[in-house]
Amino acid sequence: MSNSNPIANSWGERVKSELAQLDVKTLGSVGVLLGGRSGEREISLMSGNGVLEALLSKGVDAHAFDPGLRSPTELASEKFDRIFISLHGRYGEDGTIQGLLELLNLPYTGSGVLASALSIDKIATKQIWLSNGLSTPDFEELTSSSDWDSVVEHLGLPLIVKPAHEGSSLGLTKVKSVEELPAAYQLAAGLDKKVIAETCIIGDELTCPLVGQGNSAEALPVIKIIPPQANYDFHHKYFSNETEYLCPTGYLDNVNIAIQELALASYRALGCRTWGRADVMLDQKTGKPYLLEMNTSPGMTSHSLVPMAAKAAGVEYADLVLWVLSQTLLGAGSASI
Repeated sequence: MSNSNPIANSWGERVKSELAQLDVKTLGSVGVLLGGRSGEREISLMSGNGVLEALLSKGVDAHAFDPGLRSPTELASEKFDRIFISLHGRYGEDGTIQGLLELLNLPYTGSGVLASALSIDKIATKQIWLSNGLSTPDFEELTSSSDWDSVVEHLGLPLIVKPAHEGSSLGLTKVKSVEELPAAYQLAAGLDKKVIAETCIIGDELTCPLVGQGNSAEALPVIKIIPPQANYDFHHKYFSNETEYLCPTGYLDNVNIAIQELALASYRALGCRTWGRADVMLDQKTGKPYLLEMNTSPGMTSHSLVPMAAKAAGVEYADLVLWVLSQTLLGAGSASI
């Protein structure tokens, strides 16, 4: 077992070096997109206000812009030089706002149009992962005419039912009997036209933040999540102080490395860039990691996991925010799908 991570520590040192040479005036006027229209609006406001405060503390000319209260087309008249996207879920993490920013020729943080659109669709994401030989739980798309007995026969019990385009565990149900499936489907279908059911992997819940792009992308330290009663729901993700987070995880090095390699492969397969976070389950029987989903606009609240991993790599919250924004100076986040 080891508490060190040479790759992550190397990234942390490079971030410090790059920021030491950065003139924040070159960033110009920065719009921080926060709030928005998705079911994760409340979390986005928390993330965005944290990001805004961090940028202002670094001397950046940053301003909040809430596309949930104003038309996104008003961005054209704001004269921003670049955008920090702190939106979560649909209309912010799904390629739509990215497409608008491309048309406005505004550099922005995070993944481009295609990677964002693919990553928010849990079914499309899994199909790409499977085509690349990456492990993810068995699944199928549910409809109102699905044969519930057949679903259980295919996926086993317990299984997870959730909307295909939502995050933060919104509309998610852990189904323990075939009789619970119709209600679980209705809950998810109330939030999304596409609903996915997947085999429930019993084991440790993990997340692995990722930075960079393509072959130069790197994995930050893995975080082990221990929620009360193994229930990592919306409340325990963002508001409860009962959830425990272990970073380092306490696993042997080879386990951490296997998780990081899988997360990196999943990030590259989707064409993500700048930053992201892969959620993973570690099967308690086999020790095999399984990919759950990719987040292309990670949370930046007081309970968020990318800042936690970055801190373990030696990078504090405000420096992480400034570094992510600085990547728009390098061409990441503009004029590219």
